Amino acid sequence: MDDKNTIEDLLLTEKNVCDLYLHGSIESGTQNVNQAFTTALQDSLTMQSDLYQKMSEKGWYSTQQVPQQQMQQVKQKFSCAQQNG
Repeated sequence: MDDKNTIEDLLLTEKNVCDLYLHGSIESGTQNVNQAFTTALQDSLTMQSDLYQKMSEKGWYSTQQVPQQQMQQVKQKFSCAQQNG
């Protein structure tokens, strides 16, 4: 396995771990448990960001610019849904 695949696997794992920690934090019954999950989530988010940055620097994770018109349409859609909800 090359470096790109290794880092990509690590990033996907971190994303899944963040999801688990988030739900653990939301569902925790005590302050101590909540704090443990919240701290773990923050650490994982930092690691996820570092992995993304490394991939982006090497050109292994590319993003696309969304056209302004499309952003406005989505914004308007959710604004209307929020007003009607």
